[in-house]
Amino acid sequence: MGNHLSDISQVIQLAIAPVFLLTAIATMINAMNTRLGRIVDRRRVILDRLENTVREHHPIWSAEMEQLRRRSRLIYFAMFGAVLAALLICLVVAGSFLGALLGIEISREIAGLFVAAMLAMIVALSLFLREVFLAVTTGAHNRR
Repeated sequence: MGNHLSDISQVIQLAIAPVFLLTAIATMINAMNTRLGRIVDRRRVILDRLENTVREHHPIWSAEMEQLRRRSRLIYFAMFGAVLAALLICLVVAGSFLGALLGIEISREIAGLFVAAMLAMIVALSLFLREVFLAVTTGAHNRR
């Protein structure tokens, strides 16, 4: 029993790092959610202007709407990747405990889940960076 308790306490110690990683991922999702909210708000402003103005400015706003659509898709897929990474990290923690409790060797599976989580986070961060790049490079000349 003492050895089993020692195994469980070791698993708890090893699970702390992925739990901190979950906090970082949640913060990243929150930042992406805020950006998505701003994109949606800007789209509403443009749609309101399209309804209340002459049609001569339509191509300008149409181009900005397309840009906002691209940015919102990038943010959506970045959030998807971050949420997937968080879910995989949760599986790492749960798998670690199940392996210790049931006394089965699943370290390869745990490592595979962790690598998959990191790949999902790399994709999420790359998409987020691309969205920020689009916002910075197109935001200045689209405001009228």
